[in-house]
Amino acid sequence: MRDRLAKAEAFRALHAGPAFVIPNPWDAGSARMLAALGFRALATTSSGFAFTLGRLDGQVTLDEVVAHAEAIDRATDLPVSVDLENGYGPEPEAAARAVTRVAEAGAAGASIEDFDRDGYLYEPALAAERIRAAAEAARASTVPFTLTARAENHIRGNDDIGDTIARLAAYEAAGADVLYAPGLRTAADIRSLCAAVARPVNVLALPGMSVAEVIEAGAQRVSVGGGLTWVAIGAAERAARELLERGDLSSFGGSPPPREWFDRSG
Repeated sequence: MRDRLAKAEAFRALHAGPAFVIPNPWDAGSARMLAALGFRALATTSSGFAFTLGRLDGQVTLDEVVAHAEAIDRATDLPVSVDLENGYGPEPEAAARAVTRVAEAGAAGASIEDFDRDGYLYEPALAAERIRAAAEAARASTVPFTLTARAENHIRGNDDIGDTIARLAAYEAAGADVLYAPGLRTAADIRSLCAAVARPVNVLALPGMSVAEVIEAGAQRVSVGGGLTWVAIGAAERAARELLERGDLSSFGGSPPPREWFDRSG
């Protein structure tokens, strides 16, 4: 319990200090690597985790995510926020249950999005009610649990920044601690969102803007989603293709990771 409390308090404190980057490991090994490099918190990636199971994003169960959250949490001394997708059900009770489950597994925070696995955005009133239920579950946790509310407009074919801001403002009123609209690609949109809400804003890092530019526009937290997973998988795929098609071994010059990545006392 002391470790859980320390992690949760450290994660909450990060949102009150200087802006920070929160990378997204896809397994315990990548979590160890990122911790060894000096990051101060971690966030899971639903798409990256699904890949480790040989599935597409959205094809993982809550039970599997809870087990994954526990593994990532145990891998390092860093606080972990869990990507809970839509909470594994459209009902507010589903979002609350998902938050409770990962909080009990050791997570310091989690995100709930407003996009259903059947392919549609929730109506604003229902979306806000889902965040309200999740926020109540977060407050019931035995540690200060940080809830992130996600407005999925910009990665689901709706680039209406006004609707995105309205949704996130409603989620703020419903009790979210952090607000997140993945897919924002301009400093102007980031500034508009940050000016319209009082809670810290998470921005997904995308090509075209530097981390410094994202932070200058107002972001408190910068994440990468599945980005690091696909960098790693892309490199492995290229090396495998060269091996298969040309017998080329030039990519096979790497070494096993340094021992200190896996030494929790180091």
